[in-house]
Amino acid sequence: LPSARPPVVGALSVCRAPRRAFAACVTKACAKAILRAPRPQRRISLLGFPAAPAGFTPRSCRRRRRRLPETMPVPDPREDAGRFANAGGRMPMPSQPEQPPRRRKRNWFYRCCRCCSGQADDGDWGPAPGEVPGARRTEPVVREGMLVVSGIDLMSSRSGSNRRSHHTDEYEYEHLIVRRGQPFDLKMQFHQDYDPEEHRICLEFLIGPTPQVSKGTHILVPVGSRLSDRSWGAELLDWDGNVMVLRVTSSPNAVIGKYQFSVKTRSKAGEYQAPFDPRYEVYLLFNPWCSDDPVYMPQTSTLEEYVLNESGRIYYGTETQIGERTWSYGQFDMGVLDACLFMLDRRGMPHASRGDPIMVSRVVSAMVNSLDDNGVLVGNWTGDYSRGTNPSAWVGSRDILLQYHRTGYPVLYGQCWVFAGVVTTVLRCLGIATRTVTNYNSAHDTDVSLTMDIYFDENMKPLENLNADSVWNFHVWNDCWMKRPDLPSGFDGWQVVDATPQESSSGIFCCGPCSVEAIKNGLVYMKYDASFCFAEVNSDKVYWQRQSDGSFKIVYIEEKAIGHLISTKAVGSYKREDVTSLYKHPEGSEEERKAVETAAKHGTKAHIYKNREWGEDISMTVDTQEAYTGQDITLRVHVKNKNNMPRNVSLNLFVAVMYYTGVTASPFKKEQRQVQIPANGTQTVPMLISYAEYKPHLVDQGAMKLSISGKVAETNQVLAKEHTFRLRTPDLTLTLLSPAIVGQEAQVQIVFKNPLPVTLTDAIFHMEGSGLSTPQTMTVGNIGPHQTVKMRQSFTPLRPGRRQLVASLDSPQLSQVHGVLTVDVAPGPTWGHEGSPAPSRASAGLTRDSPGRQPTNRSSPANARASPNAHGSPAGGRRERTGRPV
Repeated sequence: LPSARPPVVGALSVCRAPRRAFAACVTKACAKAILRAPRPQRRISLLGFPAAPAGFTPRSCRRRRRRLPETMPVPDPREDAGRFANAGGRMPMPSQPEQPPRRRKRNWFYRCCRCCSGQADDGDWGPAPGEVPGARRTEPVVREGMLVVSGIDLMSSRSGSNRRSHHTDEYEYEHLIVRRGQPFDLKMQFHQDYDPEEHRICLEFLIGPTPQVSKGTHILVPVGSRLSDRSWGAELLDWDGNVMVLRVTSSPNAVIGKYQFSVKTRSKAGEYQAPFDPRYEVYLLFNPWCSDDPVYMPQTSTLEEYVLNESGRIYYGTETQIGERTWSYGQFDMGVLDACLFMLDRRGMPHASRGDPIMVSRVVSAMVNSLDDNGVLVGNWTGDYSRGTNPSAWVGSRDILLQYHRTGYPVLYGQCWVFAGVVTTVLRCLGIATRTVTNYNSAHDTDVSLTMDIYFDENMKPLENLNADSVWNFHVWNDCWMKRPDLPSGFDGWQVVDATPQESSSGIFCCGPCSVEAIKNGLVYMKYDASFCFAEVNSDKVYWQRQSDGSFKIVYIEEKAIGHLISTKAVGSYKREDVTSLYKHPEGSEEERKAVETAAKHGTKAHIYKNREWGEDISMTVDTQEAYTGQDITLRVHVKNKNNMPRNVSLNLFVAVMYYTGVTASPFKKEQRQVQIPANGTQTVPMLISYAEYKPHLVDQGAMKLSISGKVAETNQVLAKEHTFRLRTPDLTLTLLSPAIVGQEAQVQIVFKNPLPVTLTDAIFHMEGSGLSTPQTMTVGNIGPHQTVKMRQSFTPLRPGRRQLVASLDSPQLSQVHGVLTVDVAPGPTWGHEGSPAPSRASAGLTRDSPGRQPTNRSSPANARASPNAHGSPAGGRRERTGRPV
C-alpha cells in the first residue's frame, strides 16, 4: 500500500485500496460477497476490527492464516474419524468416554472469511485432500450424535409418480430412471430425529471411473440450496421426526448415464457418509420435455412417437415400388439401456462429454457399425451370410444390442436399415427424439465432386471400372432433434445421423449430426459431413462419354434423378409421411438449382455447370409391371419426341441384377432396338424378362437395373437412362390363438406359402416383440414348391398395453418375408402398484404346427384382443390376415 496511507488495520482495512489488492488477501468468493456492499458500509464494518499483528500485510494474508490454529472456533468436520476409511486409529478407546468437541472462541478473522480463518463453510462438501470419491467403507464409522442414514427410498416404482412424470415407467428396470432438468422426489430415514438447526445434509452423485466436481461427474447437492435454474438443487418438502421427503432437480445439461448415489450428513459430532449401494443407482437421461435441455422438442405431442413409440415402419424397395416392414425398437426392454451405455464406454467416450447430445449422437453413429472400434454390427453386402444372420431376417434391435452387450463382439450381419433401426433404439432409449428415414435413389459420392458421375465408352456402353459413384435404390438413416450451438443460428431441429459405414469422417466411419436445413440450402461446409449428406439427396447425375483422344466429355446432366420420396413413419399412424420438402426445395425451382450450384462450388468439379452443349428433343421414361418373385417381368420404355420433325433413335438395353446399394453384376440380357418416333409423338418399346432368365442371377432384395443408352440420328443427341425395379415377396400371416395377459403364455399361428417353383431350404423364422418374451430363432427346415406351412409359437407378455409381434422368414432362396401382429395385452393378476411383472424373458416353446414385436399405444385400452391388419394397426372386420404390404 502507499506509505502515505494510515497504518494497516487488519487484512481488511484495504477497502480504501484498489479492489485487486483486496482480492489478493481473501478468497474470491469472500471478496465478491464483501464488494457487493456499499463502500460506506464496508468501511464502517471493517475498520472496527482490532489491529492485526505487527508485520501483517495483505500479501501475507493467506500465508499467515495457516498460523492461527488457536483461533479456530471448532474442528474441521472433515477430520472426523467417520469420514476417512484409514482414520480408525484416531478413534478413542471403547473404555474411554468420548469427549465432546471443544468449542473455541471465534477470532475476528472468522467474522469475515471462514475459509481464510480455517473454518470450513457449510457449502464445502467436496472430498478432503487424498480422498477418492466413491471409495468408502461398506460399514462406515459411526460416532455418537452423528446423523446416521438408516434408509433411502428413491421411489423408483414403475407405477410411481417419479417414473410416470419422467415418462420412464415403461423401462423394465427396478432402478430409478429420471430425465435431467426435471424434479424427482425421494425419502430418507435417520436413526434420530432431524433438527434443521443442528443438522446439514448433502446428496452425492458420482458417475464414471474418476469422478471430478470440475467435470460435472461428481455432483454435490446440499439440501436447501440451488445456485441457479441450470444447476442441481435439492429442497426439503416435509419431515416428520426422523423421516424426510426431498425434491431433487438435476441440471438440464448434466451428464447422462448411471450414477452412484449416497448421502452425507453433518452434526456437532462430525460428518457421516453413507456407503454407495448398488440398489440406489440412478439412471439420468436426456429430457426432450425440458425447455432448457438442448434436445427439447417444442412439439411435445410428437414425442409420443419419436421417443416413446417402441416400434415403427422402415421403408425400402424403389420409388415406384415402395415396400415397408415393421421394426421393433424395444428401447424399454430389460438390458437395452445398459447396452446403450456400454456402447459409449466401449468407445471410450469421456463421461464429461456425455451431456452433449451432439457428441453422443456422433459416437453412436460410429459405434453402431463395427469398423474402427469393434462396434455393434458388421456390415455385409456380399450376399454370403453363412457365418451370421441375413440382414433381412432381423425384425428388431433388442436381440442385436443384447448379444453385443453379452459377448462384447460385433454381431453378424447388418445393412443400412438394420444400422438405422439400432440407432433409433439407442437414441430413443437415451432420450433423444429420433426417427428412421428412407431416401429413394440415394447417391453415394466417393470423390467429393457432389455429382454422380457415370462413364461410357465411344459406343455408349458403361465403363464399370470407372463408375465408382453409385445410386442406391434406397438408403436408410436417422433424423434426431437437438439444438446446434456450434453452428450459426437457424440450424437447430432435425439432424441427420447415418451409422452405415460408407465414407470416413475425420478418419472414423461415422456421419453426422448434420443439419437438415444446411442440406436443403447446399451449405456443404457446415459440420458434420454436410457435403456427403447433400450429395445423397440432391446431386445431379452427370453422364460422360469417352472421346477418340481418350478424354471425357459431358453429354448429359440428369437434374432430377437423386433424392426422391424421402419417407418416414407418420406421427400417430402407420402411414408413410413424405419429408422431401425438409431436405430440398421443389425439384427444378430456382431455390433448388441455387442450392445445387452453391454446393458444387465446394466440390471437385465445380466447372460442369458453366457450359452446356446438348439439346433435349428426345426424352425417355420407363415403367414396370408389378410382379412377384417367380413370375415374368414386363418393362416398357416410352420415348417421347418434342420436335416438330420425326426422329430415328438407336437404343441399347442392358438388364442386370443389382444390390440395393447400386452395385450391379454383369448384364444377363441385352437388346438393341431401332425406333422411329413421329413428330410430337411417343413410341413404346416393350421388353420381357422371364423367370428362367433372371432366376440364376437373383440376389438380395430381388432388385434389377435396366440401363438404356442411345443416340438420335438427326441431331446426335445422346440418350442415357437408368431404371431400377424389384420383385415383390409374399407376406407372413399371423393370428392370435388365445388372449394375451401379462405373465400368461399365449399362442400365435403363422401361415406362409412358398411362391417359388423350387424348394426353400434351411428356412428359419425370427420373432421379436417389445414387452413380449419370444424365442429368437426357430428352424423350420425345407419348404416345398408352392407349399403352405402353418406353425404355432408361444410367447409371454411382460407389459400391458398395445404391443406388436414381428416375424420374418429367411432362406437362401427367398428373403424379405415379414409379418406383424398387433396385440392388446391385459394386465395380469401379478401386475400391482409396484409396476413390475413377475415373468422373465425366457424363451417360449416351439410346436411343429408353428413360428416377432412393436409400439405401445397408451391411449388404447388393454382388452386382451388381437387387432391385426395389413398395416399392423387396429382393423374392424379383418381378423386373420396380418403382414406388411410390399
